[in-house]
Amino acid sequence: MRDLVFVAYLLALLFLAFKRPFIFTLIYAYIDIVAPQRLSYFLLNSIPLSLIVFAMAFLGYLLADDKKDSRFSVRQGAMVLLLLYCGYTTFQGALPEDAMEKWDWVWKALVFAIFLPFTLRTKLRIEALTLFMVLCAATLIITGGIKTLGSGGGYGALVLLIDDNAGLYEGSIISMVAIAIIPLMLWLSKHGTIFLPDWRVKYFTLALVFAALLIPIGTQARTGLVCIAMLAVLQLRFVKYRFLYAGLAVTVGMMAIPFLPQSFSERMGTIQNYKADESASTRIAVWEWTIEYANANPIGGGFNVYRLNKLRYELAEDKNDEQQEQEYEYELEDEGPIEVIDEGRAFHSSYFEMLGEQGYPGLSLWLFIHLGGIWRMEVLRRRYRNTKKESEAWVAPLAIALSNAHIIYMVGSLFVGVAFQPFVYMLVALQIGLDTYMSRRAQEAKWSPIVGQMPTGKWTQTAS
Repeated sequence: MRDLVFVAYLLALLFLAFKRPFIFTLIYAYIDIVAPQRLSYFLLNSIPLSLIVFAMAFLGYLLADDKKDSRFSVRQGAMVLLLLYCGYTTFQGALPEDAMEKWDWVWKALVFAIFLPFTLRTKLRIEALTLFMVLCAATLIITGGIKTLGSGGGYGALVLLIDDNAGLYEGSIISMVAIAIIPLMLWLSKHGTIFLPDWRVKYFTLALVFAALLIPIGTQARTGLVCIAMLAVLQLRFVKYRFLYAGLAVTVGMMAIPFLPQSFSERMGTIQNYKADESASTRIAVWEWTIEYANANPIGGGFNVYRLNKLRYELAEDKNDEQQEQEYEYELEDEGPIEVIDEGRAFHSSYFEMLGEQGYPGLSLWLFIHLGGIWRMEVLRRRYRNTKKESEAWVAPLAIALSNAHIIYMVGSLFVGVAFQPFVYMLVALQIGLDTYMSRRAQEAKWSPIVGQMPTGKWTQTAS
């Protein structure tokens, strides 16, 4: 029955898309984020759904879209270079067969992100993609929020729509994304035109923000707590009474502590006592190994090269823990730290993921793509923050929302290996689309065709 519902919903969207081909692009975003083919038992999971819809989106753009307003940006060029470089390291890396596992979905994420800005040539399309991204993520966020209220969640125990650990269904990733898109939720509730910002939209947005804040509690992902703190700090920049805001934020945080599950408080406490936490100690050991590997292999080792690592480090004794977990091979001593031997541990950081897999050139391209986006959104914010035109009042707030979402991702990705997360590259494409759209509008507003001849015989141009 569930399969029939998914098929009916997709058929309805596809029917609309044949009249408005841009909707194919939105359908692909839905498939990439929610992954209905993984939720299906037998119908959708038997066909290459994402490939079919992407082909429709590309053909729709080629055959039916107006391409005179499309622009190719510098960051799209950087993504093309990153795509080619990743292809090179995949086939020339240390573990080519293992690298193919990741290459199979990374190239799709990059190709779609390169293609997507070409289609975002109007304000309505930019808003539509923003809305689809938020609502698709909301299908997971609302489910997780309800389950957290009902059970309190648990590390590795909060099941969203399906019991899966890939994509946004992984606890740390959905925690980061849920917090990162809160600024976009608030922008839609104030400046949206598809759903006009009436009382229903505002109450739904408040409920969705609350559910998003519950996700790090339900998943007990430390990354989510760091992202919440980053969001609170970013808001300080734009509030009028900063000290009052900071005081209220601290007060609300302190008042919430008694209502948090004990297991959540205990896990967050490992942030402070990281030397006795096996997960944190393993990450530090992996990062040290990655730096050494990159120094020996500057161009990187290709995807999944972490499977080569062999780690040996000391874990401080946690005197508050009566039983040490026996997940790894320990060399126990009567006194002092415990020596841990491990191998094949993942990077658990996007920065070290890029450094180990793509080397210094790949890391440089990756940083240029993301830091360049934050810089361009700041340029747009400064340019349109004091605009007198009502038709441009939405630009600076959207630039702020996209910048804040991106900064939260950059902070969260310090502790999660999501360097090629498709949702984030959609966010990058959305930034490029906004940037190129406003650049085109600025050019159109500044210049008009030659309209006359001065008495001196020189031609002139007038501002429109």
